[in-house]
Amino acid sequence: MRSSSRGKVDPFIVMDVMEAARKAEAAGRHIIHMEVGQPGTPAPQAARDALTAALQNDALGYTVALGLPELRQGIAQLYKDWYDIDLSPDRVVVTAGSSAAFILAFTALFDAGDKVGVTEPGYPSYRQILKSLDLEPVGIPTNVAQRHVPHIPQEDLAGLIVASPANPTGTMLSKSDLATLTGECQARNIAFISDEIYHGVQYDSRAVSALEVSDDVYVINSFSKYFSMTGWRLGWMVVPEDHVRVIERLAQNMFICAPHAAQIAALGALGARGETEAMRAVYARNRRLMLEGLPKAGFDRIAPPDGAFYIYADVSEMTDNSVTFAAEILDEAGVAVTPGVDFDPVRGHQTLRFSYARSTEDIREGLMRLQQFMSGR
Repeated sequence: MRSSSRGKVDPFIVMDVMEAARKAEAAGRHIIHMEVGQPGTPAPQAARDALTAALQNDALGYTVALGLPELRQGIAQLYKDWYDIDLSPDRVVVTAGSSAAFILAFTALFDAGDKVGVTEPGYPSYRQILKSLDLEPVGIPTNVAQRHVPHIPQEDLAGLIVASPANPTGTMLSKSDLATLTGECQARNIAFISDEIYHGVQYDSRAVSALEVSDDVYVINSFSKYFSMTGWRLGWMVVPEDHVRVIERLAQNMFICAPHAAQIAALGALGARGETEAMRAVYARNRRLMLEGLPKAGFDRIAPPDGAFYIYADVSEMTDNSVTFAAEILDEAGVAVTPGVDFDPVRGHQTLRFSYARSTEDIREGLMRLQQFMSGR
């Protein structure tokens, strides 16, 4: 059967690593998972309790395309709590994970052939979703010396996507950084999209939302990370008031609505701040262990991880093929890590990403295995 050129996107390599790790586990091996950005905890108990109650009394059918009104109100309250922003819930759109939010945003903002700036290193699915929509991703290289703050190229861009805290580096943009970037985008008629999926997962200082410096932005977030609800596939976006109806029409036709059951659980999760803060305390403890343990294994050229739960390491002195190196680590040390080519198609063959989202016990074991593996090379 015929197929379109739009379907010819690159694989999401971390998922391939997950599959290799699964096969190793199926063969009886014990694998430490440092490859995927998935919390080792289930959804908050309050989320699970909310869904259990709803299952007894609610058919859980379609919701309106923009999401349950009470959930949109709860998300708007989160912006008041976290950033002291008075956000109208009318501007909040509940989506089937942040992935659906990116599809909606790219479709609403850009026409086929438009160029959209993406940071390198950066979340790989930005590039692949853009390509599948006949849009052209333009890589913007960033570096540790400048804390991975991007500089907008003079190229004729229709949009720019940034993430803070960033995946894979864990670095954060300051309020000044965001103000500079949004200001230049507005002056050049470039749509600004802020991926804030790791907000809440920060350590020495809080993350700044793009909504603190401008309303003329798209902000995308999710219940996956801070709320530990990856598999529930529920995200949200905040859009300018005059874009709400545009997004609503697209969402009605593309997705009908986000999963009703997940929306009910998310309502419970919003009230579980004690549980979610306890999870963040585990990530903070794991981060300290990683910053102490990875250099002992030889991985000492790393980006400063302000937030999220990743360490991005320059391994150029060890390899020029991060895919082969990651496979070697999995095979010989039993630790799954992600090759940097997922995040940076140009320089990623000399980098690795280590996730510390799992249990502290796993992190300790993984670091011990890495140190033993590297000592024998």
